[in-house]
Amino acid sequence: MRYKRELIFVCTGSDCKKAGAKGLCQELKESFKKSPLKGNCKLIKTKCIDHCKSAPVVILNDHFYKKTNSDQLLKELEKKLK
Repeated sequence: MRYKRELIFVCTGSDCKKAGAKGLCQELKESFKKSPLKGNCKLIKTKCIDHCKSAPVVILNDHFYKKTNSDQLLKELEKKLK
C-alpha cells in the first residue's frame, strides 16, 4: 500500500496576505491536527503564484482554488482522503 500525503500550496504574496492567506494557513494547520486529516496533509507556503486578482489562492494537487476559504478546502481534502 502506497502512502499518499496531500500537498497544499498557499500563496503568501502581498495580495493574498491582504485577502487573508495568513489566517487561512492558521486555520488549516489547526485542522490538520485533527482526524482524519492528521498526518495526511502538508501545508507549504509559497511566494506569489501570479493570480493576484483571485486572492487568496491555494493549489491542492493539480487544482487551483481561487478566492477560497478553509471550509471549502477542508471539504475537498476530506473527499480526497475517503
